[in-house]
Amino acid sequence: MKSQFPFPSRNPVGGHVPVAGGLNSVGLTYARDLKAETVQVFVANPRGWATPAGNPRQDEEFRAACAAESIPAYVHAPYLINFGSHTEATVERSVESLRHSLRRGREIGALGVVVHTGSATGGRERAVALRQVREHMLPLLDELTHDDDPFLLLESTAGQGASLCSRTWDFGPYFEALDAHPMLGVCLDTCHVFAAGHDLTGPSGMHQTLDLLVDTVGEGRLKLIHANDSKDVVGAHKDRHENIGSGHIGEDPFRALMTHPATEGVPLVIETPGGKEGHAADVERLKKLRDSSPVLRDSHSVPEYPRGVCGSRSTGPNT
Repeated sequence: MKSQFPFPSRNPVGGHVPVAGGLNSVGLTYARDLKAETVQVFVANPRGWATPAGNPRQDEEFRAACAAESIPAYVHAPYLINFGSHTEATVERSVESLRHSLRRGREIGALGVVVHTGSATGGRERAVALRQVREHMLPLLDELTHDDDPFLLLESTAGQGASLCSRTWDFGPYFEALDAHPMLGVCLDTCHVFAAGHDLTGPSGMHQTLDLLVDTVGEGRLKLIHANDSKDVVGAHKDRHENIGSGHIGEDPFRALMTHPATEGVPLVIETPGGKEGHAADVERLKKLRDSSPVLRDSHSVPEYPRGVCGSRSTGPNT
């Protein structure tokens, strides 16, 4: 039987929260201040290779609080990870770092671990880099055998340099390299796909982009959305986030985002500037856009999860 999360709304809205000083005491306190319905955290220095052990007490408190408050949690893996690198040391460290993020994700009850799709460095062909992705990332996916293991969520980039995945159709070869593993999903960053060249504006820009994504990876693979406006124009290949409605994407595409069948049951996490005040305003703005949108229902497009919020099992209906 398919288990589904008892999300309090069609699209829980929340943000990436700081956790230095404690996952629960700092991270969830910040989330409550934002009135966040979902959270994303780092479990290691995002710009380093360290793989710190967690605090079991904090882990359990965080996991229990998320379950009690129906807050889906996610981990963002470090930025340095690149399975397409031509440097052997970088690839080896990427394996160690991602394995650590996946293990820590399970320990804190995270539903998914987000990792950037990387680039083909050293002037190598994309096909060569993707074979390397397969060699080193597929074994990590095969290790996800626990009932409470998180999904591995691929996040495309803004298209800088020799990016392996920036446009929606780039997910196709990436998924093929990883045998479309059942624990593989997508984290769609709105700023990234806009910067990569998908015009999300206009009467149907967002829906057309989501249609392309579903056509490429199939239904139910979209597990998380990074909801960020863009400081730069479409196709600029610049990863510069802006507050919701204040950038070149604008408010309307985010409202449209929450009416597409593929996004039903998919949480939105903001990664926008402005500190706590700006974050709280963006969370509130997205909630208002969501609550003013007509909801499209399509039972075939609800993302499938094998377990409940923050690792607890649930057989309740998806909302």
